[in-house]
Amino acid sequence: MESIWRIATGQDPSREDYEGIEFWSNPERSGWLTKQGDYIKTWRRRWFVLKRGKLLWFKDQATAGIRGSTPRGVISVGDCLTVKGAEDVVNKPFAFELSSGSYTMFFIADNEKEKEEWINSIGRSIVQHSRSVTDSEVLDYDHRQ
Repeated sequence: MESIWRIATGQDPSREDYEGIEFWSNPERSGWLTKQGDYIKTWRRRWFVLKRGKLLWFKDQATAGIRGSTPRGVISVGDCLTVKGAEDVVNKPFAFELSSGSYTMFFIADNEKEKEEWINSIGRSIVQHSRSVTDSEVLDYDHRQ
């Protein structure tokens, strides 16, 4: 599991953070986003790939397409709680945020449509990969006795 410290310090992710994920092939979503740095708060344009509950980013699209390349960063979206618009927070158009209980990352899409598509895709992935509720904890009210 990836470390929040590694994300915060900008260190390359551990291979186990994305092991078994063929990010170069048929991602659920991919595209350019501008990401705010975690340690030094500058904005950098990166190529993002969402696949199997992981949001990975690369310096460019070509690097993401190479089998065996190393992403610049990886977030397990199953550890995140919310994804929502953040124009008012960062004072930039098309901004959104992805938050866990202890950490928030900010992104800027190229336009409103892209922003909404990223929010929807990441939101679906959070629900599908969330560790907050297991199947055994879900109450089935229709079949409860």
